[in-house]
Amino acid sequence: MKIISWGIIGCGDVTEVKSGPAFNLVPDSKLVAVMRRDGGKAEDYAKRHHVIKWYSDAGDLINDPEVNAVYIATPPAYHEAYALQAFNAGKSVYVEKPMALDSAGAKRMGEAAERSSCKLCVAHYRRAQARFIKIRQLIKDNAIGDILSVDLQFHQTYQPGTESTWRTNPAISGGGLFHDLAPHQLDLMLYFFGKPVEIDGTSFKRANLYEADDYVSAEILFANNIRFTGIWDFNARPKDEIDICEINGTHGTIRFAVFLNFCETIINGQPRQLEFDHLPHVQAPLIQEVVQYFLEKAENPCSAEDGVEVMRMIDKITGKGN
Repeated sequence: MKIISWGIIGCGDVTEVKSGPAFNLVPDSKLVAVMRRDGGKAEDYAKRHHVIKWYSDAGDLINDPEVNAVYIATPPAYHEAYALQAFNAGKSVYVEKPMALDSAGAKRMGEAAERSSCKLCVAHYRRAQARFIKIRQLIKDNAIGDILSVDLQFHQTYQPGTESTWRTNPAISGGGLFHDLAPHQLDLMLYFFGKPVEIDGTSFKRANLYEADDYVSAEILFANNIRFTGIWDFNARPKDEIDICEINGTHGTIRFAVFLNFCETIINGQPRQLEFDHLPHVQAPLIQEVVQYFLEKAENPCSAEDGVEVMRMIDKITGKGN
């Protein structure tokens, strides 16, 4: 195998800019087929993105002999079934986050990949971006001294129409907006500090605007007594909107946003703003690493084990885990 020829299952909004174009831009990679249940929309996507094949049935794409790797970009309820189909066809998989509806489903996906000797990567793509690589290096270099605590606040206002989207339907998303967005944040904690030692949290409906919970708090203990606290409020007042994470050490603080372009260090009382280039396709750095892994030229940049661990954190925080 000299090139990864991709097929996308679920060529919806997330693939328009964030990921889809990157498959034709990174080395040793090309996008050859896309699928959406609405065949007209699949055809429209294919023509706009210069993809030669389009399907309305996932099985047809998976069994296309020209496709040797599958990107699953559907809502989470379908991740496991499509991944298992791909593994049965001998195809490696790059799957969107959250990896599955829960950690049990994620674990089954990982076990199926091993049984079939197929590769599996999870799209926790921020860990491959320069900003978060830099933060991890600062931690490793002891730039702010010994890490004491991590405080995360993510507050969003209610957006009309949210109640009618799949993201707030637990049967399709696994939960609510926490399940959609928190995987990025929790995976970064895993990337920075390793597996958690203890996990606790609460999750409930505060505004009752839709079926899913809209307020979540978490307390996580990592190795070396690093304590993480997080609050996610998806019905905050406009003036209370915030996206900030603070890593506090004995000599300073690293402050950054996960979804906005902000990062600064405060070391020995001296603030310093860190600037990073804009990424036109935010998944491109990770996709490049995934391609090299699928070609057996690099290690797995985000393994099934990592995806399972993030889902385990989510389950424990929201009360689904044992």
